[in-house]
Amino acid sequence: MNSILKFLLRGRALTVCAAIGAAHASSGIAVAQQSAANIEVLQLRPNLYLIAGAGGNVAVQVGPDGVLLVNTGAQESSSQVLAAIQKLTEQPIRYVINTNADADVVGGNAALSKAGQSLATPIRPAGRQVRVTGLNAFAPIVAHENVLRGMRAPGGQASPFPTDAWPSEPFNGRRKSFYFNGEGIEIVHQPRAHSDGDVLVFFRRSDVVAAGHLVDATRFPVIDVARGGSVQGELDALNRLIELAIPAGPHVGTPLDGNPTSPPAGGTEVVTGLGRIYRQIDLVNYRDMVVIIRDRIQHLISQKMTLDQIKAARPAEAYEPEYGTTSGTWTAANFVEAVYTSLTKANTSQPER
Repeated sequence: MNSILKFLLRGRALTVCAAIGAAHASSGIAVAQQSAANIEVLQLRPNLYLIAGAGGNVAVQVGPDGVLLVNTGAQESSSQVLAAIQKLTEQPIRYVINTNADADVVGGNAALSKAGQSLATPIRPAGRQVRVTGLNAFAPIVAHENVLRGMRAPGGQASPFPTDAWPSEPFNGRRKSFYFNGEGIEIVHQPRAHSDGDVLVFFRRSDVVAAGHLVDATRFPVIDVARGGSVQGELDALNRLIELAIPAGPHVGTPLDGNPTSPPAGGTEVVTGLGRIYRQIDLVNYRDMVVIIRDRIQHLISQKMTLDQIKAARPAEAYEPEYGTTSGTWTAANFVEAVYTSLTKANTSQPER
């Protein structure tokens, strides 16, 4: 089993792992499929999949209405993501939802939207697509309006994203919801968290939540203060995810399969922005980690310590073995600075009216 898949599966119920192993042994058809680009496909529910290895994690819902994507990965991986989707189903891509404006989230927007079709294009009973042109030839891209603002050219400069990668159906307000493939889907805006445009996507029947970069299982949460992120908004988002998630159960008595050695069944699956699948207990631990570090930094600020002095004190040291790095685009020091900046900015800002 590939190392990426092992990482994704870590922390899931042992019964799920056993079922995957049985699928390999009995049918020879792997639930996880690997491409030359190190793409991994993991089945979470009968109609829900996770594509990993394409930049940010991509959630895929399939069904009679077509395919719905939550995020599209990096631009350079779009052809591999499309190939992986086409192995899962012959249905067209009907919707793309972006959880924020990061390049590893929206990079494949243009290619995958163009490969799809809007719901205005019907599917014939035999499965043949009706040929269309114009706007109906593309799958709409749904995101919060702040994502569209973030992808547009700032100050008249050239945009880092082509216009056909921009959200074509932006929304404002707290929530957008609709039915697709017989399932209620909620898109909930989480303001001032990782950025100012983050959303979580809740598949209600499947009991799966795509959290985007509100949760990063590979490192400390990225709080982009320059794009409207804040540590309090991040904590609000994590608390919202914890409220949505249901733990595996029952926790006492005999498991549903009658085997007293079996782990508890069920539980909400949370697709993180990067890394493995989370359960509610993982969210609680992740949230508590952020709270503890936030409180340590706030205490050091109250002691009149400068940012450099706080970095030297390493308030996140206890969590660095799991979430911290000393190199790359988001180090432990970057996280400490973002929390410090967020706290000092909040302390000096005027109260909202």
